[in-house]
Parts: sequence; structure tokens; C-alpha cells
Amino acid sequence: MVDTPIEVHIIADSTGDTAARVARAAAAQYVGYDVRIIRHPRQSTADGLHDAFARMRPDRARTVVFSTVVDEVLRRLVSQLCKDRGLPHADLLEPAVGALREVTGRDPSRVVTPVGVSEDYFKRVQAMEFSIANDDGHLSNHLREADIVLIGVSRSGKTPLSMYLGYLGYKTANIPLVPGIPAPEQLAQVQRWKIVGLTIDPERLSEIRTRRVRAMGSHALQRDGYTELVRIFDELDEVAGVQRSLGCPVIDTTNLALEEAAGRVIELVQKRKEAAAGTGAR
Repeated sequence: MVDTPIEVHIIADSTGDTAARVARAAAAQYVGYDVRIIRHPRQSTADGLHDAFARMRPDRARTVVFSTVVDEVLRRLVSQLCKDRGLPHADLLEPAVGALREVTGRDPSRVVTPVGVSEDYFKRVQAMEFSIANDDGHLSNHLREADIVLIGVSRSGKTPLSMYLGYLGYKTANIPLVPGIPAPEQLAQVQRWKIVGLTIDPERLSEIRTRRVRAMGSHALQRDGYTELVRIFDELDEVAGVQRSLGCPVIDTTNLALEEAAGRVIELVQKRKEAAAGTGAR
């Protein structure tokens, strides 16, 4: 981990969601850096912009500005304030608007218009509801209805990853694999390309579980070897055998940001789906 953090300041005339998504995608390319995203939403006046820039502390963190501002006067002011302060600046909206200007031959309205509710919005809501309803092996739907099925040991990152994939629009179920307990029969009925295994470094897993046990105050879990490193090695080996028997790819989540892990899962599932369609396999 690089010591000095990077602060990505989002300057937006609406919520800043668009710029934040781009910032997260860009940050995923810089593993090992402490990237922090700070929003300054609903900027509609010059005074507001000056206040936002006054709150930036480039003396404490490497600072970059991402902006999505449609008002021409405010957009130019953001660029000038960045130039005056020597801050790297990405105007995320203007290149897209410029491309549309070129193809339409018309100037943009420069009116702040919230992004409307689209078909994609409802798809993501349904996917998030599905992911919540089918979390940690508590299946409210048959696994065949899932777009993605995550399998792995307890605390390997299945739940946050499935929730994030749901947010992206993928109906995701996650199944904990527990030594000595057979995997759910439904897994055998799921198209293989949907299944992705998760694993994690044993020492890291022990640390995560130890914190969980302390937070819960559960001595029973300690007696069962839930946090013991030797038992964890055995558990990971047994679960890896189940994952191999299912023929699923396995992602190590130890040092992966959530966005990066989600990207890898989506890429794997898509490639395996296309390969299965080409061969006629399940």
C-alpha cells in the first residue's frame, strides 16, 4: 500500500453518481493505492465551487478532480480553478457531449437534467432484491433463476460481492460451502458457466473470522475451530475439492477491491457462457 492517499474530488451539478462510478473503475486499475472518493454534489453557483475547492487539501493527499458539470460558465470555472491550483482534472461529461454535438450538429441545452428512470434501473432493482433474497445459502428462488452463483467458505467475501453484482444488474446467489456438509443439490442443476468459486488467504481469513467472533462474543465458534489456522487450511482444501468437482473457476479475493472482483466474475461468466453456447454444453 502506497503511504500517501489519493483523493478524487467529484464536482457535480447533480448527485455525482456518474463521476463516482468512473472514479471507482479508474481506481481499480491502481491496486495498492489508497484512493478515496469525495463528492461535492449539486454545485450550482460559483461560490459553491470556491467552497468545494477550499475544502481540498492537496498538501495532505494527492488530489485529482473529476467533474460532470453542464452549465458552461461553471464548467469553465472548474477548469480554471484546477489550473490555478495545479490539480489534475478530468471533465467527464464534455467529451461525450462534444461527440453528440458533432453527430447532431446542435449545441447541448446546458440544462441540468436528472438521469431518468430506465429499463436498466428496474432490472438492477430486481437483481438487488434477488441477491438479498438468496444470500448465504438462504434460497428464496431456485438457483436456475440466478445469473451468477458464488460458492466459497464462510467470510470469503461472497455476500458483499453478490450485493454489488446485484447492484450492477446481475441476479446473484451465494452458497457457503461447509466442510462435512454436502453442497446443495440445486448446484448440480445449475448451468456450470454460472458458477464461480471464491477463495482467500488462510491467514487473512483467520483474521477476519477472529474479528467477527469478538464482535459477536461467540465462544462456540472458537471451540469449533472457526478461527484456527490449521482448521482453516483443511477447510479451504476440502472446499477447493468441491469447487474442482463442479468445474468452476476460482477467484482469490484476498487483495481484490470489490469492483475488481466483480469485474473478474462478470468476465469469467460471460466468457464461459459464450463457450458453452458454442459447444452446446450445460
